[in-house]
Amino acid sequence: MIRRNYQRELDEILRNIEDGQAVPRLLLHSCCAPCSSYVLEYLSEYFHITDFFYNPNISPEKEYRHRVEEMKRLIQELPMKHPVDFVEGPYEPARYYDEVKGLEEEPEGGARCEVCFRMRLEEAAKIAAEGGFDYFTTTLTISPMKDPVLLNTIGEEMGERYGVKYLDSEFRKKNGYKRSIELSREYDLYRQDFCGCIFSKQEAERRREKEKEKEKQ
Repeated sequence: MIRRNYQRELDEILRNIEDGQAVPRLLLHSCCAPCSSYVLEYLSEYFHITDFFYNPNISPEKEYRHRVEEMKRLIQELPMKHPVDFVEGPYEPARYYDEVKGLEEEPEGGARCEVCFRMRLEEAAKIAAEGGFDYFTTTLTISPMKDPVLLNTIGEEMGERYGVKYLDSEFRKKNGYKRSIELSREYDLYRQDFCGCIFSKQEAERRREKEKEKEKQ
């Protein structure tokens, strides 16, 4: 099977937007400020963006609040062609734990992550439909650690379910991930070393311990 070129598809949509009159509205689900930096810089050329921060997987709450504040700061400081609004979704970690019950031992990138993606993208689709947005998408495809095919498949499914267009993407392409690192340094953004959930944090801690043991040998 030939893999779809999501960047090429996105380029075509953006070209059509440039040829149009009205600036479309995009609901952008964001996971954190570093991942959002390049995506906001890139897409704000074409859309009126509302940044939607819905990440009940993030733990503990102190970590969650830190990421919210960094997201707000980035939006205030990053120069963008069209203004960007910010909407914080509900912080409902109990819902996340209910959704992933029984999948706690899954490795990073496994079945637990797919459930988490579905939960967040479904909420984004709901909000986009309720708000009359032209499109919705997520910053998650900028990560080299996440599967863009899975994310875009879920996004398209949720778009069909709620009647709103999902903007397919692979934001790590065109040096997107590299640019996000540059912007993170430029704006001194807080860069965490784990995805957000307690399980990914524990996995990161185990990885650090292994690295320390190797250094001692």
